[in-house]
Amino acid sequence: MKPLLLRLTALVFLLLVATGIRAQVPESEVRQLWQLIDYVGVDYSGAVSNGAVISTAEYAEMEEFAERAFQQAKALPNSAGKAELLAAAQALRSAVTRKADPKEVSELARRASNLLLAAYPVPVAPKTIPELRQGKTLYQAQCASCHGATGGGDGPLAAALDPKPIAFTDRERAATRSLMALYQVVSQGVPGTSMPAFGTLSDQDRWALAWYVGTLASDEAARTRGGALWQKDASAKVHVPNLGALTTQTEETLAAALGAEGAHDLMAYLRSNSAAVASAEGGVALARARLQESLAAARAGKTAEATRLGLSAYLDGFEPLEPKLSARNKELMLEIETGMLSYRAALSGGKLNEAEGAAARLDALFSQAETELSAGASDATTTFAGALTILLREGVEALLIVVGMIAFLRKADRADLLPHVHAGWVSALMAGGLTWFMATYVVSISGADREVTEGLSSLFAAAVLLGVGLWMHQKSSAGRWQAYLKDKLSSAMSRRSAWALFGLSFIAVYREVFETVLFFSALAVDGHRSALLGGLACGVAALAVIAWLMLRSSARMPIGKFFAASSILVAAIAVVLAGKGVGGLQEAGWVSAHPITWPHIQVLGVYPTAETAVAQMVVLLIAIVGFAVNAMQARRMQPAR
Repeated sequence: MKPLLLRLTALVFLLLVATGIRAQVPESEVRQLWQLIDYVGVDYSGAVSNGAVISTAEYAEMEEFAERAFQQAKALPNSAGKAELLAAAQALRSAVTRKADPKEVSELARRASNLLLAAYPVPVAPKTIPELRQGKTLYQAQCASCHGATGGGDGPLAAALDPKPIAFTDRERAATRSLMALYQVVSQGVPGTSMPAFGTLSDQDRWALAWYVGTLASDEAARTRGGALWQKDASAKVHVPNLGALTTQTEETLAAALGAEGAHDLMAYLRSNSAAVASAEGGVALARARLQESLAAARAGKTAEATRLGLSAYLDGFEPLEPKLSARNKELMLEIETGMLSYRAALSGGKLNEAEGAAARLDALFSQAETELSAGASDATTTFAGALTILLREGVEALLIVVGMIAFLRKADRADLLPHVHAGWVSALMAGGLTWFMATYVVSISGADREVTEGLSSLFAAAVLLGVGLWMHQKSSAGRWQAYLKDKLSSAMSRRSAWALFGLSFIAVYREVFETVLFFSALAVDGHRSALLGGLACGVAALAVIAWLMLRSSARMPIGKFFAASSILVAAIAVVLAGKGVGGLQEAGWVSAHPITWPHIQVLGVYPTAETAVAQMVVLLIAIVGFAVNAMQARRMQPAR
């Protein structure tokens, strides 16, 4: 244990923080800028028509807002997409200045708002489906006096207001207004008008109010037609794959694909029955949608965009379903994993025909997965099995490392250092709880973030364990453990080394807790809370028994055999983690992937790619050579007979 280990631990911890949880963006500034851009796109038609100003006051407001939007975009921190965003904001400002056609301004505003959210991603949807009943109650109490009981802009106070309150029943205007825009107006108000900000309302209440207002321009007949469209037209689910899309989409943007009436009916249905979107959100629907978007980008020659969308299809769409699908049909899960890998490899190699073939095979596999998952959608047993499997799969790896450290210190009579190891894994569990809170209530942790975190921490742990394994084997081969422990271990176990033990214990556990937390969050979406908690409890109990058996068997083992066996086990774990580390970075797009004919044994870190196979072989070769050198040195040190 060297001081360098402590520095490496600190470095990797910083990497975990940097990659595991997405960097904060100025959320309030981004939301306000989004509102400005959206306001220009929606209200510009009331200021200009056929190149002439029809309302001087409205046009002055459009000029002010377009200029303010450009300046606020300039003030945002640097990001990869800022230059493109500034160009779009400049184009919008220029179009307003030259009194361009309202349709052009609307399209420019939509492009600018999309670029804004791509460059500075912030939450654009509520955490839970808003309650329309609560929204209606709030509307009658807070809004009806101005906007009217049914949203017609004819409330008892409307006559005295200038400008007049908006008529939410106006279909033409409603077609250009998203739920996100309504939420922003409720939250921020509209400067220069009688529309105040309702900042005193909770976030949930503001979403409920915006959601209810978004239903006032449609009737029951439209909702009925929209429900039928949602059920029979698969493309509808592609265009509105999740709550985020429902929140930011407008009828106008959907009209290009579904027609004006189809877009109106679909929005009428989904805004009143948002659970339909929530049930299809993410998962196979998102994976299929991202895959088709990726293929379209590849056909257009946009390789980088195609690769990004291909990664999203797996990481954000399919991977969260792996625990549930594995519990029902593990072979299908592995087949889809391999198919996604082949698709990405074809993209990176510029082989469009192969990519199209892989996408077609994946689409068929996705259909099988949907059948499997829908068959178990209401099955609590699946949730229980998924929770138990995840916890055992992730927990055993961490146990092997932490229990090994505890057994080592006990054999070395260094119980005084055990608190550092225990503090490490306890801190990791606490950090896991913080990760759950952040992922649920503060920021979004994408699949790529998850894989980068696991990949980097796995490679770091593999490097440390390989070194520890060779060191342990050297002392075991020399047969001098008793003398070494008595004469040298006290000085070797300095304060810095003790904190290095803390760091290794923390990373070994946190890398598993991080992924477990996110997988459990995905399982929780289906409900069956009792089954989920039951799987968690059984998993914890099983891990406790495994830990007890490991500690008991290690305590009875002679010290020489213990360290000899431990050195081999530690080296084997290093080989496994090397494969998992490279595999994680491949899934995040950090490392290229070249498929080969090779077994796929996830628990051993064995994946059918050249890169993971080479990484594991290199670590294995280093271990074998190191063990052989240790054995040769031990034989030379033995006295001649």
